[in-house]
Amino acid sequence: QVQLVESGGGLVQAGGSLRLSCAASGSIFSINDMGWYRQAPGKQRDLVADISRGGSTNYADSVKGRFTIFRDNAKNTLSLQMNSLKPEDTAVYYCNAYVVSNLRTGTYWGQGTQVTVSS
Repeated sequence: QVQLVESGGGLVQAGGSLRLSCAASGSIFSINDMGWYRQAPGKQRDLVADISRGGSTNYADSVKGRFTIFRDNAKNTLSLQMNSLKPEDTAVYYCNAYVVSNLRTGTYWGQGTQVTVSS
């Protein structure tokens, strides 16, 4: 079994910062691409940022220059540093990873962590 567990969400004022973390555990051979997605109420789940195993990154235009994604391949962890937060960043944030496993190789999702930015 493979699990992704997020942490670090919470309530913050506009202009503040939060760091989200995601830890992957279980029967893992390796992890390829990892990413953060978010879903606001009544909206679809959208990509925030993703990162390849080699460290290549990709960001949604709305977060460029404010968010930084990084990972630790040795520890199977993923993080998202979020600065200059805006009320429109309010959403449930989900960790995503493509995991090579002897049980099931494919895409896994975390349970989500709530981020709320007050104005």
